[in-house]
This record gives sequence, structure tokens and C-alpha cells, in this order.
Amino acid sequence: MVYQQTSDWQFDVPTSGSKRLPPASRYVDSLAHQGYGFEAAIADLVDNSIDARAHNVVVSFLRDEDRLVSLLVIDDGQGMNDAGLDTAMTVGGRKDYSDSALGHFGAGLKAASLSHAAALTVISRTKRSPSAGRRWLTSQARADYSCDIVEPRYCQDLVDRYDGIINWHGTIVRWDQVRAFETITAGQADRYLNDAIEKLESHLGLYFHRFLSREDFHIDIVVEDVRTKEELDHRGVEPIDPFGYRVPGRAGYPRPYTAPVEGIGGVTLTAHIWPPKSPLVSFRGIGPLAERQGFYIYRHDRLVQAGGWNDTRSAESHLSLARIELDLPTAPNDVFSLTVKKDGVQVTPAFARGLEKATDDTGTSFATYVHDAEVTYREAARRRTEVQRKAVIPPGKGIDPKLKRILRDELPQLEGEDPITFRWGPLTSANVFFEVDHKERLVTLNKEFRQAFNGGRRSGSNDAPVVKSMLYLMLNEIFQKERVWANQTDKIALWNSILVTAVRSEIAR
Repeated sequence: MVYQQTSDWQFDVPTSGSKRLPPASRYVDSLAHQGYGFEAAIADLVDNSIDARAHNVVVSFLRDEDRLVSLLVIDDGQGMNDAGLDTAMTVGGRKDYSDSALGHFGAGLKAASLSHAAALTVISRTKRSPSAGRRWLTSQARADYSCDIVEPRYCQDLVDRYDGIINWHGTIVRWDQVRAFETITAGQADRYLNDAIEKLESHLGLYFHRFLSREDFHIDIVVEDVRTKEELDHRGVEPIDPFGYRVPGRAGYPRPYTAPVEGIGGVTLTAHIWPPKSPLVSFRGIGPLAERQGFYIYRHDRLVQAGGWNDTRSAESHLSLARIELDLPTAPNDVFSLTVKKDGVQVTPAFARGLEKATDDTGTSFATYVHDAEVTYREAARRRTEVQRKAVIPPGKGIDPKLKRILRDELPQLEGEDPITFRWGPLTSANVFFEVDHKERLVTLNKEFRQAFNGGRRSGSNDAPVVKSMLYLMLNEIFQKERVWANQTDKIALWNSILVTAVRSEIAR
């Protein structure tokens, strides 16, 4: 029978049956090309850890001399049994997300991981089930979507390796054949790691700042020797609150507004005005200022959009102090839709219409807030230029992350410069407290004096923060010179003499 189109428009499309069309092998390639940045991919894995009620998450770069061989994300969440692993490794497998879950589409683990690695292994254990694992190889997935079952003995061995984190339950996500690692040329591993960890630290600190501000949740980034298990670097991720100013830029702020949005009702917006010329990392250290004005949108306390006006207005320099805090409604709606990568929110015109009608408790319009933010910026621009602190070479390995954060808050950083690294080691003379390698930007402290600074506590790569911060401030200008001149050599000798005498006096007490 041939279907005849009538002159009237058909509102229902007629069908004559159905057939099953499974995804072709190229679907795996499309899954792996979702455009995940490295930091966003790791953040997606941390989402899973939080959904599993983890309190501790460790991102570990595994290093074999000058090679990076694997990346692991380890957590102490509730873990998964065999059935749970099968669901986790199935694209779109999860359908039972809780109302507070950060997971959304059931594809994040696979898409984020395969965007950066050719092999994805997940190993997990629960309180009631033994260690088990699954592995996806891109080559096998392309062929028939087959997933390997990892040998149980290996699963238990890997869990035992990280028993300080996992203990009775938890999960390990392992990336192998990481594409970025394979592009590192000889001698460049340190530079790559420093850049990668700095970016990752900032990204996780910003997007999970509400979680990290709690006492019972921590993210650490470590570099581990794959053979000896020694920690070569260890950094605790600190929260970067995009509203973490000490004093607002204008009296009367922050101020709550309510926008009547069709299909939702009242949506609360908390409007902030940053103080002008703030040196804080939470203002200047999270990307170009032009991109950081506008809406900061949260979903279940997880930041999913850091700046942008969502087509309600254009970014302008005189609005760089304006940031608005918005928590997405918990109930499903057709106005706000989250991107797959959780790096932005799409809105319908209903939001813009609601924003035009938004008012605070006194009836003052949202347009007044925009005007106040602009005036604050323009008034600051007209004032006499403030005294600027001299830019410094950034701090590197060996300095506690909290100390690094305050150094960056208080001192402008020289862009593109290799950082200053601190380490303990044997020195050529017992009468020297530290030595400087000007070319390598390395300060080596005499390990014979290390005990004086740890008070019986276990030593770590980031110990002795007081003496390291003093040396960092004292030596920064010298490291900025092209060479060390005689008067600077004399300064270093003077400082060594005083510090050796002081530390020996401390030890003798």
C-alpha cells in the first residue's frame, strides 16, 4: 500500500514498523572526541568519587625515571561489586542517579577517560565484595564493545598498594597509554608535570571549592615512582572560592535577587561586586578576567559554569567585577540544560526575560546591580594608580600548597618562568645551610639540619615552610638576574653564616 499525502498537514508521522540499528564501531571514536580538556576529564572522575561518598580522592601521576607511564584516580568511596562495575563501564548504563548526584548522563567515566587514554581500567571493592575490575581498550571497544575482566589477584594487589586510601572500600580508575604522556620529549617530564599539576590544582580547586571547604573532603595530587612507590611530589588541593574576597567592592553587596522565570518560578541570584585590582588567586588566577565575569552556576554544590552571561549581555571590561552566584533548581525543567562535560549551562530565553524582571527584597532591579558594578570599576580606574608590588618567579616543588597560594595572592607572578624548587640534600660543606643552582632555579637545603625544623614529626617534601618562605623571598631577586654577581655571592655567604649559627643554636637547646 502506498501512503498518500493529503492536502492537510499531518501532525502525526505514520510508520510501517521498526528495526534495531545498534551504534557502529565509530561510535567509540565519537565518544572519545567529546572535547574534554585534561582538567575537565579528571573533574568528571572526581564527580564519580563524590557520588560514591568518598572523603579522600588522590590523583596520582606514575613516573618511571623520565617517563610518565600511567595516571590513577583513587578514592575511598563505597566501591562497586561485579554488577556495579558492569554498569559503570556501559555507556549510559546508569539510570538511577539520586536527586543529589553529580553524574548525569552515564557517559562521563568512559568519554572523559577515552578522550585521553587508549586503555581504561576500573578496579573496586566494597565492604561485602572482593576486589574486582574491568578494562576497556579502545581497539576492542571499536570492534565489538567487549570489556575485559581483570584478573582478581591483580585487582587485590593494586588495592593493597593503596590501602592507605582505600582501606575497606574504594575505587581505582587507571589510565594507560595517555596520549599527552607519550608526547613528552626527553628531559621535559618535570616541566610538563609542573604545568599540568598547576592547571589541575586550580581547576579542581575552583570547580569543587564548596566540597573542599568542608573538613571531611580532600583531594590530593601526587607524583609517584612506579617502581619504588616513593612520593616525588605531593600537593593538597585548596579551595578557590570565586566569591572569596575579604571586603566587597561596594557597600550593600553581596545582595540576593529573585528572577521570576517561566516554567520554574522564583530563581535566586546572589550578586557580588569584587574589590577592584584584587591580587587574590580566586579573582586573577582562574583565567582571563573578561571570561570570569557573569554567572557562576552550581549543580548540587559542584560548579558547572565559571563566568559568562549566557546571552543575556556581552562581556565588557567595565563589568569585570560582577559575579553572580546561581544554584540550579533541583526539580527538572526546560529552562536550564547542562552540557555533557559539565563545563557550561545552556538557557532558554525564559531566563533572560526573568532576569529583566529580577528584584531584591526592596524592589531594586537587577539592572541597578549591573550599574553599581560598572560604576565601581570606573571609579577605581579614575583613582591614582596604586603602588604595585614587584613581580616574582613563582614558587615550585618543595613549598607547601597553602603557602604557595598565599604567595600567589600577595605577589604578582612572572608569566612563563620556571619555578623555584626547594629540596633537602647533602652539601659539600657542613658550614653551609643552603646552596643555589642559579641555572636550574634550585635551592638545596643541608639535610643535616632537617631535624631542627620538624620537631619529631615525619619529614615530607613540603616541610619547613617558614625557612623556605624566607629563602624564597630573599633569593627571588637573585634568581631573576642573568648571572650571580660578586655582591650577591657575598649576600648568600652572609645568609649562610647566620642561618648555620642559628640552626646549631636551635639543635643545642
